[in-house]
Amino acid sequence: MSLRVARTNPGIPLHFGLVCPPFPSHVRVFEALALALVARGHRATFVVNSGAGELVRAGPWDLSEVGLAPPLRGGPAGSTGLFGILRTVAEAARRTEGLAAEGAAALRAAGVDALLGDQMEPASGLLATHLGLPFVSVASALAIDPNVAAPPPYLDWPFDDSADGLKRNRGGRSVARLLLRRQAETIRRCAVALGLPPLGTMEDWLSPLGSVSQTPPEFDFPYAGRRRILGVGPLRAPGEGEEPLPFEPDPARPLVFASLGTLQGHRLGLFRAIAEACRRLDLDLAVAHCGRLSAQEAALIDARIVTDFLPQRAVLRAASACVSHAGLNTVLDAMEAGVPTLAVPIAYDQPGVAARLVHHGAGLKLSRRRLTPDAVEAALTQLLSEPRFAANAKVVGAGIDRAGGAPRAALAIEEWIAQARAASRPLRVVEPA
Repeated sequence: MSLRVARTNPGIPLHFGLVCPPFPSHVRVFEALALALVARGHRATFVVNSGAGELVRAGPWDLSEVGLAPPLRGGPAGSTGLFGILRTVAEAARRTEGLAAEGAAALRAAGVDALLGDQMEPASGLLATHLGLPFVSVASALAIDPNVAAPPPYLDWPFDDSADGLKRNRGGRSVARLLLRRQAETIRRCAVALGLPPLGTMEDWLSPLGSVSQTPPEFDFPYAGRRRILGVGPLRAPGEGEEPLPFEPDPARPLVFASLGTLQGHRLGLFRAIAEACRRLDLDLAVAHCGRLSAQEAALIDARIVTDFLPQRAVLRAASACVSHAGLNTVLDAMEAGVPTLAVPIAYDQPGVAARLVHHGAGLKLSRRRLTPDAVEAALTQLLSEPRFAANAKVVGAGIDRAGGAPRAALAIEEWIAQARAASRPLRVVEPA
């Protein structure tokens, strides 16, 4: 797919380098930002790990692949549990090492003036600081928030700014530092190799200018951190997700949309439990497994529609409820459509997304380990029978409509970069809270 862009009146043209991890959803976010910046007269060059270039669609940008670390293709099947977490951390560390080792030469050769870096890829901050480039961080997933009142995004704890809540969160962060030790060692080693202070967390290498985030304030926990985080809502390319609904909903039955995302769509047992619950409640069910199930496996799901991909936004506009792995993009799409959501978080920032869904009263959460047809049936019955869930989802959806998306993000990025260039001050690393 080739992406085109209509240019508007440009300001001072800049050449942006874009650094993000090799996850399709993150790459799509950066494509949307690149299109918005190119529309304003700027240039863009993706710098990604070797092999990840195939994830970047053809568009008005250049592409450079660097480093020896292979991209993560579809995620390890066992990305949960202690060994899965440690394996994921090791893979992330290898990707960071590859980018940090060869990214500076690629960015110099491209002649970039500024950089956009995914919060989940600390090599972006390392490279920008090493090269003296102004840079802005991008939260494709939940934003990294140094506010100790906010639980880490990989935990489904509720927001609690009491003394007990703060103590609990500090404990959670301490455990996380142990699990992330391999990554921290890699970041420190890369920093020293680039002539930078030996700081070793992702927070250490976020932009001192600010971060743009897909999470609008209406869906986030209360924010009281020191860093500037601008929630602009879903970052999409123009026309992204505007495909028509490819099937006719059953007018006699409420429609439920079930998706576990591109990394977890292989979990046949979860889909079968969801389908059994919908059958008991006489609900119409559409399942998208994102190509992670064989035809034989898909045939074991008792639903009217079971396929690899569906136009998610179109299906959600027709749906009465959503069952999701609590991936941020899926949940924000559901909120935009005013659809209450049953979250079944599995990995990454999904527990934190589920916690925010419950915090705002726009959905419910179930553990994947206890996802029985009985539990799903009870949850869907509550979501569909209590109007408050849909009403609260619509409140979040209204916030998404106001948030501004990629065009607003591009304006903020321009302003922050212009402020940094005008000040002509060396960039400094913000010490973590």
